[in-house]
Amino acid sequence: MAKTKNTNKANENQEGEPKKYKKALVVGAGAFGTSVATVLAQNFESVVLKVRSKDVYDAILKGENSVYLPGLPIPENLYPALDWEEGDAHGQEDYQLIVSGLPTAGITQFYEENYVRFTRYFEDGVPLVSLSKGIDPDTLEMADDLFYELFNKYRELFTFLSGPSFAKEIMMEQITLATLAGRDRDVIVQVTQMLEAPFFKCLGSYDVKGVLLGGALKNVIAIAGGIIEGLGYNHNTRAAMITRAIAEMLRFGRVFSARSETFYGLSGMGDLILTTTGGLSRNKTFGLEIAKGRSPEEIIQGQRTVVEGYKTAKAAYHLAEKYKIRARIFQGVYKVLYEGANAKEVIEQMMRVPSKFEID
Repeated sequence: MAKTKNTNKANENQEGEPKKYKKALVVGAGAFGTSVATVLAQNFESVVLKVRSKDVYDAILKGENSVYLPGLPIPENLYPALDWEEGDAHGQEDYQLIVSGLPTAGITQFYEENYVRFTRYFEDGVPLVSLSKGIDPDTLEMADDLFYELFNKYRELFTFLSGPSFAKEIMMEQITLATLAGRDRDVIVQVTQMLEAPFFKCLGSYDVKGVLLGGALKNVIAIAGGIIEGLGYNHNTRAAMITRAIAEMLRFGRVFSARSETFYGLSGMGDLILTTTGGLSRNKTFGLEIAKGRSPEEIIQGQRTVVEGYKTAKAAYHLAEKYKIRARIFQGVYKVLYEGANAKEVIEQMMRVPSKFEID
């Protein structure tokens, strides 16, 4: 089954001009992967969205990803593919860009299974954008570590996108800015141009670790934000928590030689504010459910979307233990999620800690 396309329209951008690029591949049809695919559809004649689940595939064929983003139309030059043969059939040109929308936990297995295929792409100089925002709780590795271990010869081709960007609002073409970090200036510039749309723009950075840490750690704080809101705390408490969370995130950053200004930018403060205050955050919603007394396991089993902050809370706790990082908010979230601690009591205990100078 295939969608019926208006070929002339699919080959033009919003201004009716010919599109600059031929073909892109997006791996992972979750909410964020789908939203970035729609951005690419502005500039590419065809965008192949590699799908794992049949229901998502069928939904996209009908014009929307109703599983993750109901009611929002999919561009007509975005094609779902359950297998590689189907994806390769859309256009004769090779892929010019790869976007990995897999959660951190899924990176190694997928790219090991498809190692030969992706090595061929990288040998041809095709860049990859990773959307993963997490830290492996067992190895304490981030997306860059995982990709570099698998494809060490091609490190310069990898970029990492993070920033304040709800998938639903991207689909609605709300103006969105994000950070794109990488090792090679030419690759960063090339990818930012491929991702640029009238409503979407990336700012380049060389601080890969800082961008990845900001994107991962803010998910834990978003859970904390949901918990405090669910417990009835209001704006004063939220503002205090966000401000102190940035201070703790900076301490993690120093361990990885990340730049402090990265945490005050889009992938740090920007993303943190969005996910702790916005109503579309999966991690904040998870925290709200925790505040109702539900267990993490119960919440996770009852939904399909990945809550990266849950596993990252465990990773952050172990990082803090390993490197002696003072991170009371992160430790508090861990105690609530993994030790069954009462959230209100954890907050009260934190308030009893002797005061220090704000800058220390």
